[in-house]
Amino acid sequence: MARITSEARHPPSPRVALVTGATGAIGRAIAEQIAACPGYEVILLGRDADRTQAAVAEIKRRTRNPRVRFELVDLARQESIAALAARWSGPVHVLVNNAAITPRSREENPEGIELQFATNVLGYFRMIVAFSDDLVDAAPARVVNVASYWAGGLDLDDLEFRHRDYDNNAAYRQSKQADRMLTVAFAERLKDKGVTVNACHPGDVASTLSRNLGFGGHETPDQAARTPAWLATDAVVSIVSGKYFEYQRDVSCPFGADRDAVEGLYRACEGYG
Repeated sequence: MARITSEARHPPSPRVALVTGATGAIGRAIAEQIAACPGYEVILLGRDADRTQAAVAEIKRRTRNPRVRFELVDLARQESIAALAARWSGPVHVLVNNAAITPRSREENPEGIELQFATNVLGYFRMIVAFSDDLVDAAPARVVNVASYWAGGLDLDDLEFRHRDYDNNAAYRQSKQADRMLTVAFAERLKDKGVTVNACHPGDVASTLSRNLGFGGHETPDQAARTPAWLATDAVVSIVSGKYFEYQRDVSCPFGADRDAVEGLYRACEGYG
C-alpha cells in the first residue's frame, strides 16, 4: 500500500498572482500564461464585471485551472485601489501592473488628475504601495511592471500636461518612462524584504491602445505576454530586481540610471496621497 505523505494530505498553498488590466489583449494573455503554470492562483483585476467574468471563464476552460477569479477595481481612482486592498485577505506573491490607457484627448479622473497619468503611473504606484505589506509577508514575491520600449519625454514639472498641449502619444511615452523609473525606486525600497521589482516591454499587439496611438501590431497577445509572465513565474529571474527587459533579455535603461529623477518622480507620486 502506497504511503500517503504529509504533503499529499496537505498540498502546498498556491502562489497568488494579481494581474491588472486583465481584460485587455495582453493582460488576459499574461493572466492565462500564469494560470497555466502549476501551483498558481490568478486574480484578474478589471473595471467591467461582465468582461472580467468572461475572461475568467475562458482562462479556466483553456488552462483547466479552477483557481482563477476576479476582483473589480478602477486603477485610475485611489479610493477604488484602497477599497480593494481593504477587502483583500491572504497573501500576494505576484503583482503584475499591466493596466494602461491612452485617450486621444485630455481627460481627468474624479480626483481631477489627468487620466492617463492616473492610470498608467499612479495606478502602478498605488497598487505597489497598497499591497506592499502583503507582498513582504508572502516573500519571496515579485512585482512586474509592464512598461514599453516606447518611452521618453518625462517632464517632472508637468506630469499631467497642464502646461503643455496634450498629445496622447507623448503622454503615453512619458507614462512608460515613469513606469520604468518607478521600478528602480521600488526595487531599492524592497530589496531587503524579499520582493523583486522588474519592468518589461511586452511586445507590439494590435489593440485599442495601439490603435489610439496610431500603430498596428505584429505580435499575438500570447507572444507579447511571454516576457511579463516569465518575469512573474520563472526561477531564472527569482532574485533579479530593478531591471528592464525586452524579449526576456535584460536591457540597459537610461531612465532608471538617473537616480535624482527617479527619486523626484517617486516623491511626486507620493504627493498625490
